[in-house]
Amino acid sequence: MIGKIKKGKSFGGCIRYVMGKDNAEIIDSDGVLLGNIREITDSFNYQRELNPKIKQPVGHIALSFKPEDKTLLTDEFMAKIAQEYMELMGIQNTQFILVRHHNTDNPHCHLVYNRIGYDGKVISSQGDYKRNEIATKLLKDKYGLTYAEDKGKTNVKKLHTSERVKYEIFNAVKAALKHSKTWKEFNDYLIRRDIRLEFVKRTREIKRPEDIQGIRFTKDGQTFKASQISREFSFARLNAQLGWKTSESQQESERKELQRIPDGGLLLEGTGPGLFSPTNGISPEEPLSQEELLRRRRKKRQKRKGFGL
Repeated sequence: MIGKIKKGKSFGGCIRYVMGKDNAEIIDSDGVLLGNIREITDSFNYQRELNPKIKQPVGHIALSFKPEDKTLLTDEFMAKIAQEYMELMGIQNTQFILVRHHNTDNPHCHLVYNRIGYDGKVISSQGDYKRNEIATKLLKDKYGLTYAEDKGKTNVKKLHTSERVKYEIFNAVKAALKHSKTWKEFNDYLIRRDIRLEFVKRTREIKRPEDIQGIRFTKDGQTFKASQISREFSFARLNAQLGWKTSESQQESERKELQRIPDGGLLLEGTGPGLFSPTNGISPEEPLSQEELLRRRRKKRQKRKGFGL
C-alpha cells in the first residue's frame, strides 16, 4: 500500500479525471451529491466558498495496493482502510469521495476531499508526506498487506520525534493487546516498553468503568491522548477486550489488591485497570480544595512554632 499525495485548484478537473476511467465507481463518500460529475463538482465548489482565500482547496490522494492483496480488497474493505488512513492523516470533518479504479493490476482508489472543512477551517497539509509514510506502514502491519520490495520497513529513527513516539506507542499497544487478557497484563507489557498508561477520571475515585473518561499514553516525556494514536484505542474498545467487570465482590477484591509499581504510581490488580496517581493520592488533574490548602498551611505554621521559628 502506498499513498500519492496531490493538491490542486480545480475540483472539476480532478473529478473528471477520477470519474472518467472505465468502470470507475464511488465506494464511499460524505457530504457530496452523487447524481453526476456536475453535481459532485458543484457540491465541492459550494463548500470551498466557506474559505475562498485558499488557492488549493483540492485534496487528491491515490491509494494503491499490491496485486497479491487483490483477493482481500473488496470494496467494503478498501473503503474501511481508506477511512482509517484519513483518520491517521487528519482528514476529518469534510467532504470526500472515494473512487475505485479497475484499469491496472494494482488495486487502487482515488480519495478526493475538500481541504475546506465543514467548519470553514483548512485541513492542514503540513507534514503530509511523513504522515503518509507512517499511516501506510501502520495499515500494512495492521492488516498484513504486502510490502513493496524496496520499502520493507519505515526507518523510524528518521521520523520527527513526536511522530516516532506515536508510531512506537501504536505498535506497543497492538502487541500488548495480543499478549494480554487483563488490564494488569496490558499495563505490565507497556511498562516493559517504557510506556506509561494513565486514565482520565470523571470522578475523584475510579470504582467502575463509567468513572473513566479516557486514556493517555506517555513515552520519552511526550503524552498523547489515545485518540491521537488511534481511535481503536479508546477506553471503551480496550475495556471490551480486557474485560473489567464490576460485580461487588470483584470491586472489593480489586481494592484489596492495590499495590505499588516500580515508577511510583499505583496499579489496581485483578480485572480492574491500572490507576495512576501521585503517592499522596491526589490526581494531577485535581487541584487541592481550599479546605485542604488551609489545613496544610496550619500544619506548616505549627511545625515552625515547634522549632522556635
